[in-house]
Amino acid sequence: MKRPQIRITLVERKGAHGCHRGHRVGQSWDFDTQRGQLCPMAMHVAFIYADILRYGGEIPGQAPGTAVFCCPDPDTINVFKLERLDGPEMKQI
Repeated sequence: MKRPQIRITLVERKGAHGCHRGHRVGQSWDFDTQRGQLCPMAMHVAFIYADILRYGGEIPGQAPGTAVFCCPDPDTINVFKLERLDGPEMKQI
């Protein structure tokens, strides 16, 4: 069985400063092929959630197949959403 694709999307910015990596709300990345383009601080947090979603787990209190988390940079609080794509929506990133 093929493992599901994981999409990472920057959905909101709450910090007082712009992202030091230049990320903008609305940008999306494929976890497997584009994660090197994403800020290392955000990826450090994303890895945990991506593994949970990829291997069938769910995050309590969040919509099935999703995980929402924040970048740990206190000056640029970027909010990211991970989505498990295991159907026709795969490869649309």
